[in-house]
Amino acid sequence: MVASLTKRFGSLDIAEDAAADAFAIAVERWPVDGVPPNTGAWLTTTANRRAIDRIRREGKREAKYREARLLSDEAPPPSVGVVDDDRLRLIFICCHPALSMESRVALTLRMVGGLTVPQIARAFLVQDSAMGRRITRAKAKIAEAGIPFRVPFADDLPERISGVLAVLYLVFNEGYLASGSDTAPVRHDLTAEAIRLTRLVRLLLPDDGEVSGLLALMLLTEARQSARISSGGVLVTLDEQDRRQWDARLIEEGHGLVRERLESGVRPGRYQLLAAINAVHTSAESAQETAWDQIVELYDQLLVVTPSPVVELNRAIAVAELDGPHAGLALVDRLESMLRDYHAFHATKADLYRRSGQTEAARASYDEAIRLSGNHAESAALARRRAGLESV
Repeated sequence: MVASLTKRFGSLDIAEDAAADAFAIAVERWPVDGVPPNTGAWLTTTANRRAIDRIRREGKREAKYREARLLSDEAPPPSVGVVDDDRLRLIFICCHPALSMESRVALTLRMVGGLTVPQIARAFLVQDSAMGRRITRAKAKIAEAGIPFRVPFADDLPERISGVLAVLYLVFNEGYLASGSDTAPVRHDLTAEAIRLTRLVRLLLPDDGEVSGLLALMLLTEARQSARISSGGVLVTLDEQDRRQWDARLIEEGHGLVRERLESGVRPGRYQLLAAINAVHTSAESAQETAWDQIVELYDQLLVVTPSPVVELNRAIAVAELDGPHAGLALVDRLESMLRDYHAFHATKADLYRRSGQTEAARASYDEAIRLSGNHAESAALARRRAGLESV
């Protein structure tokens, strides 16, 4: 965009300012008005208008202004670079390396993904107010620093891909277990769109192992969708799902991607390891036949690549399956200070307390998990398990 504006108006300063203004306007308007059908054309038109306004204000080169107006109306659309899809192109544009990783992901989720501030805050495990401030600061940096956003070309993709994958992963997760009492428990529109866009990214970067890993992770997770919600609208946990309902076609494709990455001999990253964990789950004919020792080993590798309390929590669940609930509880208890506001932490404790015969502690943990859960299907499942304690 900046290159085409520079060519039209003969000034790099005007072009960069106009492009930055266009994106600042998009940040403010799109969350309210919605993302336009043709984002590239909208941004180009807005940037042209801002450039023309600046020329008019400065009162210079009236002839050039008239020429610019003609070009604006009649010139062919500028190049869209290597990313043909409007939405994916906008994600790449917004994941600008000048912003911090968390800021670019949060801002892109708000602008392009259409997620609300509470939904984004939930994904990052922070308070709504803190996430709101983070997004506001990112907007201000765009507007005040004049960050030169432009259509991404092939050379831009590698430095932006980590942010793009993070955005797609979080959009998929919001669809897989939607937050908010006024939404469906599963948003198929979000999971389907995340998978579609990830397939497009893989076409752009076929040799990137993390892209293949993320696609495999999404496919293996999506394969279980039909078995996850009961007819009564209650979340069905993995150990209780009817595996005959799983989508064998998606599982086969996901397993193929995981094998492809294993055979590459390249050290796996975060998404490849998560995909491998899901491959172990979807390879087992029943929950009892799951190779929990392999899952624990994969979580050990994941903690080296991307250490986090959520990864530790999931590892503790696997350890509990392998060595018993008391072993799992010992690990979970260490995470209290970091995950006390995370519903899955309390749900895990409740389940481990229940399995170890600590009924009162289980009841209290279920109550806290229900209070913090933002998904009504999940809340219903937790309430059902809590009710089962009454007879214990």
